[in-house]
Amino acid sequence: MENRICIIIPTFNNEATLRRVISEVLKICPELLVVNDGSTDSTETILESFSGLDYISYSDNKGKGFALRKGFERVSELGYDYAVTLDSDGQHEPENIRDLIEQIQILETETVLMGSRNMAQDGIPKKSSFGNKFSNFWVWFNTGLKLSDTQTGFRAYPLRPISRLKWFSNKFEFEVEVLVRLAWEGVEIKEVPVHVNYPEDRVSHFRPFHDFARISVLNTVFFFLTLGYFAPKRLFFVKGDSNIFTQISREFKRHQHNPIHMAGSVGLGLFFGVFPIWGFQMIVAFFVASLLKLNRVIVLTFSNISLPPFIPLIIVSSYFFGSFFVKEKVLIPDFSEITVDTIYLQLYQYLVGSVILSCVLGLLGFGFTYILMKIREK
Repeated sequence: MENRICIIIPTFNNEATLRRVISEVLKICPELLVVNDGSTDSTETILESFSGLDYISYSDNKGKGFALRKGFERVSELGYDYAVTLDSDGQHEPENIRDLIEQIQILETETVLMGSRNMAQDGIPKKSSFGNKFSNFWVWFNTGLKLSDTQTGFRAYPLRPISRLKWFSNKFEFEVEVLVRLAWEGVEIKEVPVHVNYPEDRVSHFRPFHDFARISVLNTVFFFLTLGYFAPKRLFFVKGDSNIFTQISREFKRHQHNPIHMAGSVGLGLFFGVFPIWGFQMIVAFFVASLLKLNRVIVLTFSNISLPPFIPLIIVSSYFFGSFFVKEKVLIPDFSEITVDTIYLQLYQYLVGSVILSCVLGLLGFGFTYILMKIREK
């Protein structure tokens, strides 16, 4: 039985490209829904000019995420199984819809298909390339999925899992939320290569500061949810490519003839897993790994020794390890006599211990990994 598919186009003040995009899409798939997200230009007139076109309009601009959510609700009520979304600014090639439709009809399980752009091709704005790499990293961290284009608006969504969940974001960050939360629900995500254009009359409504800040807030929430629940779950219970052990094994096979590179990646990861910069360990580790051209997957994976189940052990170990390197040792805190001095001594002992312990673990990780890889090489 074939899946019923509807195309959804959210639009806001894209009068220069909207008519052409709709006309080209209708040639390929007549099942189309346009969501007019409070446009103040001639969008409404353009939509009315298409006989029989299904569209939703509302007066206030509420954001791309809100428009997509309204679209999903409408097509789910109409009994569709999948929704293919694309932007109205003319960057997406409607011809690529055929590729997604063909892929949808042969899927065996509910799957999100991502229209993956070649971000290295000519004409791609530099800010889009940077933002995409940043988004790719956080999606990987939160889900374990290594995707090349997580900011594409050209996607195919299975509607049943979407309708089961309650969504919270309304702006551009919705496309991150839906991706991460569907992955957490066990929905498979695959990429399909597509070609894009950036026409001269293209209008983008992405606000670098405001929207980047909203996406960062969302990623921060996901960061703590991942550390507290989803990363431990993925580490021990998830099978397949999302399993951390599978990812580690794959990376070591790819770089099996470069033991110094991989040993350095393990050592750096363990170092930052203990180093006392709580809340910034992953970001700093990612930056340093990029700077030193080390394997970022391995660095970030091994820095996960600071996951919640291990945090008390790391803190206590650092605390007692520091007692060997400070003059005034505080082995067992006496909570009946808490003063500024005792707090200072305990904090100082912990910081000293954690810095030294991070160096020791980093060196041990480097040495142990290097020796194992050399033995395996022989």
